[in-house]
Amino acid sequence: MTTLPNRPNTALLVIDAQKGVMAGVLRRDAVLANIGTLVDKARGEGIPVVWVQHSDEQLELGSEAWEYVPELARREQEPLVPKTFSDAFEDSRLEDVLAAAGVGRLVVGGAQTDECIRSTIHGALVRGYDVTLVSDAHTTEDLSEWGAPPPEMVIAHTNLYWQNQAAPGRTAGVTETKDVTF
Repeated sequence: MTTLPNRPNTALLVIDAQKGVMAGVLRRDAVLANIGTLVDKARGEGIPVVWVQHSDEQLELGSEAWEYVPELARREQEPLVPKTFSDAFEDSRLEDVLAAAGVGRLVVGGAQTDECIRSTIHGALVRGYDVTLVSDAHTTEDLSEWGAPPPEMVIAHTNLYWQNQAAPGRTAGVTETKDVTF
């Protein structure tokens, strides 16, 4: 139901599963295992896997913190999209990569729930994509020291409100890893 013409395909979008991002997140190993399951399933079904990689002052380009976690291995033919903003579409080549693959629907996992995940799923819906957030394949760190809710509440709230998102001609939804269909 995407509003993007001639874009019937689905892609798995893996956002910022980098060493520095994943270092202190809630349920790190379980989330990475779920992302790995999604990657394997997508590859097995011939679905494009698109990797997004953030850089900024804390994730300096080329640093160890900037590198993807060793549990997830990108294949050479799978696109890697560098970004410097929370919304992976902003000032990046993500839209070009997805358009070239005829993608109008995204299945999303990665980190951080309260920044790059939220910004990107909203950015995708606004741009005309259908977006499925995988409820047990995204995570965040504890930012309660600065007034944020605890990470389990951030994740739960994001899953709650995303299942009720809608826009004309577009769908949003939430599903568990085990129930993902491409």
